[in-house]
Amino acid sequence: MDKGMLAADLEGLPEEDKHRMATLIDQLQIRDSLRMYNSLVERCFTDCVDTFQRKALTKQEDSCVRRCAEKFLKHSMRVGMRFAELNQGAATQD
Repeated sequence: MDKGMLAADLEGLPEEDKHRMATLIDQLQIRDSLRMYNSLVERCFTDCVDTFQRKALTKQEDSCVRRCAEKFLKHSMRVGMRFAELNQGAATQD
């Protein structure tokens, strides 16, 4: 979340409330980041790891996990950029 936009949205609140809201927003962002990471790990592991015969991944599994993670992160970045574009468009319409 843009801290400048946050400051403008919370301008009329007392300092204590501003601090409380900023802390809450930071906690929500951390939670969302952890959820995304856990989703990435679960999805790529399920799709790519077939056997447990070795401690390390096979070359094929390693390659699959790397491709899966790269696709997931690129998709997440694209969705985030699109969401920001839509938010910016909605803000200019107000």
